[in-house]
Amino acid sequence: MATNNAIINITNLRLRTYIGFNDEEKRKQQDIIVNAEIHYPASQLCLSDKVESALNYKTLTKRMIAHIEQGRFLLLEKLVADTLAICCDHPWVSYARVSIDKPHALRFADSVSLTLEQQQPTRHPNPPEQESYHVT
Repeated sequence: MATNNAIINITNLRLRTYIGFNDEEKRKQQDIIVNAEIHYPASQLCLSDKVESALNYKTLTKRMIAHIEQGRFLLLEKLVADTLAICCDHPWVSYARVSIDKPHALRFADSVSLTLEQQQPTRHPNPPEQESYHVT
């Protein structure tokens, strides 16, 4: 039986954080834009409309928001790597890709962005019915 791949896309999540190493950047929060793509196996349970069989994107997004808004980052690379780690933390995730834009970072550019992606080893080919992922 073939396994379907579910793909969650979080598009243009607009947040503010401390990002950069210049004095002004350390004192003032800046806008960033997060885009994430998260793959996980879509089991028959997920396709049959059972909530516990789907990856909870709201919980995942809340974790990203909390980490980003409460953090201080010198490098965009560190911010993207941390966000990617949050996306890959769930055992069902097989692949994730995160891009973060820092608007107005360069004088004549709309933004500067960095993208990282990670392929996970197969951990749970089909999410079990009784297992759910909730973080408070």
